[in-house]
Amino acid sequence: MELFQKKSALEREWQKALKQEKKFLEKRFEKKESLLNQKLEAKVPKKVEETLNAAFNKAFALVFEKGTGIIEKTYRKETIEQNHKIQQYAAQVSQSRKSIRVIEKNAGRSGIKNLAVSGVMGIGMGVMGIGLPDIPVFTGMILKSIYEIALRYGYPYDAIEEQFYILLLIQGAVSHGTSIQAINNRINHYMKTEKLMESESVKSEMKVTADLLSKELLYIKFLQGVPVVGAIGGAYDAIYMKKITEYAELKYRQRYLYNQQNHS
Repeated sequence: MELFQKKSALEREWQKALKQEKKFLEKRFEKKESLLNQKLEAKVPKKVEETLNAAFNKAFALVFEKGTGIIEKTYRKETIEQNHKIQQYAAQVSQSRKSIRVIEKNAGRSGIKNLAVSGVMGIGMGVMGIGLPDIPVFTGMILKSIYEIALRYGYPYDAIEEQFYILLLIQGAVSHGTSIQAINNRINHYMKTEKLMESESVKSEMKVTADLLSKELLYIKFLQGVPVVGAIGGAYDAIYMKKITEYAELKYRQRYLYNQQNHS
C-alpha cells in the first residue's frame, strides 16, 4: 500500500480554488474606500444622494427582474450549453487537470470580454456626461457576465434559487470587513445544499444587493454625469466589473468542483 496517495485532478483544482478564496477574503477584510469616493462624498448634496440611491435601486430591480430576455440576445446560450456538455464529457473521460482547466479558462475568457466592453462603454458615457442612465446598462453587463460564467460551468440562472445565488455573488464581490466572510459563508452553504433557508427571499436580497452597489458606485455615477471629466467615473465601471466577475468565476468554479467530487 502506498504511504501517500496521489490527489485526483479535481482535488488539486479544489485546493487551488480554496487558496484563491483565502487570499481574496484576506485582501477584502480591510475596507479600503477609494480616495475619489472620499472626496466626492463631501461634494454631493444629501438630497441628490437620496435621489441617486432611489434611482439606482429602481434601475437594478427593473433589469434584474425583467431584463433577462434582452440580455440573452447578446450571447448564444444554446451554443455555450452545448460546448459545456462536450467539455464536461472530455473532463469525465480523461479526469485530468488539463481538461478541467479548459472549462475554467472558457469561463474566465467570457469575464475578460465583458470587462473590456464595460470599460469602453463606461468611459464613453462619462465623456458625454451620462451617469445615471448608465446604471441599467452597467447592471445588464454585470448580469450578462455572471450568466455566461454560470452557463460555462453548466449551471442555469433562471430558477429562484439561482437568482438568489447570483445576488449573493454580487454582494460578496463588493463587500468588505467582517461582512464579506458572512456572505461568503452563505454562498458556500448554498453551494453545498442548493436550497434557500426559510428566512431568505430573492426580493429582500435584491434590495440588499442594490443598496450595496449603490453605496459603492453612487459618487462615481454622480461624477460620471459631468461631461468630459466623467470619463474618470466611467472607468470605474471596469474596476467594479472586474471585482464582480472574478469573484463570480471563483465561486462558480468552487461549486462546479464541489459537485463533481461529491455528486458525480
